[in-house]
This record gives sequence, structure tokens and C-alpha cells, in this order.
Amino acid sequence: MTIQRNTPYGAYNFLIEFNDGSNSRDPIGGFSDVTGIGTEITLMEYRQGNDVENHVRKIPGLHKAADVTFKRGVMGTTNFWQWVRDTRTDPTLSRVLSITLNDEQGNPVQTWKLINARPMKWTGPTLAAKGGSDVAVEELVVSSEGFEFDDN
Repeated sequence: MTIQRNTPYGAYNFLIEFNDGSNSRDPIGGFSDVTGIGTEITLMEYRQGNDVENHVRKIPGLHKAADVTFKRGVMGTTNFWQWVRDTRTDPTLSRVLSITLNDEQGNPVQTWKLINARPMKWTGPTLAAKGGSDVAVEELVVSSEGFEFDDN
């Protein structure tokens, strides 16, 4: 059931489920950013030969999910790297990832699911001694074959 609001939800209250066999409610890192959530539909151009007006019709074709980037502070967990390593040795491994936006009370509002997701790029933290207050952040870019949206 969708609840109407006068103000948009904050983008800071979200939960990531990697469906890696662990308890998904246990924290696996302090995520600071999730970017790139989306889907795209390719339109095919087609013209019927008997059209009176000379114009192109646009017909929906293939659709694809966008690549999603996850950033989190390094906390001593290695599940990102383990997933990359496992995918390198067995390319058929895939997961369903869930990104859930919560309201101010922690109740789920919307969920985006990445179907048959696989890691495509992992980047370690930038280490620099001069800042002193910067957080070490790792980044994982995930590609998926499908995209679903659920308005809890």
C-alpha cells in the first residue's frame, strides 16, 4: 500500500541485502553511497511502407538494468572481495541484491532488486597520510541482468 506524503523521503536511510547466505539484517558495512539504480528500454525505429505520413514509429525493444555502485567504509569485512574472487573462479555465480529505502521510523518504503547480479569492478580505498580524518572507502560496481521495483 502506497502512502501519500507531502515531503520526499530522505536518501540517507537505506538497507542493502546481498543475499550471500548470511543473516541479511546483520550489518556488513557502513554504506555511504549507492548510485546508478535504474533501467533502460531501447526503442527500435520502424516505418511501415504503407504509412500516408512519412514518419518513424518507435517500438519498445530490449531493456537492461544499469550498473550500480556501492561504496562503504572499510570495516574489516571481506565479503565484497570474496564475492569478486568467487565470481572469477565460477562465472555462473549470481545473486539477487535488494536495496530498500526506509522511512524515518525504519519501515521499508521502496525496494529495488537487481536480478542475477555479478560484481564487475572492485576498487580499494585511497590511502593518504596527510588528511587524518578521511574514511577508507571501498567501492563495488555490480552489473545485473534484470531490475525489479517494489513499493512495499
